[in-house]
Amino acid sequence: MSKATYPLKLPTSIKVAAARLAKEDGVSLNQWIAAAVAQKVGAVETAADFFRRRAGDARPEDLKAFLAVAPDVAPEPDDEIPDHLRFGLRGDTDARR
Repeated sequence: MSKATYPLKLPTSIKVAAARLAKEDGVSLNQWIAAAVAQKVGAVETAADFFRRRAGDARPEDLKAFLAVAPDVAPEPDDEIPDHLRFGLRGDTDARR
């Protein structure tokens, strides 16, 4: 396996936590960070591949056509979009509504 070096600057709190976790795992900080990065890369690539397969040949226009005929009804109880996420939806310009 070839290796590359990369100077990494971490916030002190993250480095302290990573060092503590590496020690608990019985590995060096470098090994722990390499494993953490590998895990994240695998998760992101797996998710991207899943969504690519799931989308298939779908296009944004397909979703827009589907949404155009969907009924405009109020959401079920406890299924509303929280106010802090509503900004910009359906032309809503006031997130406090």
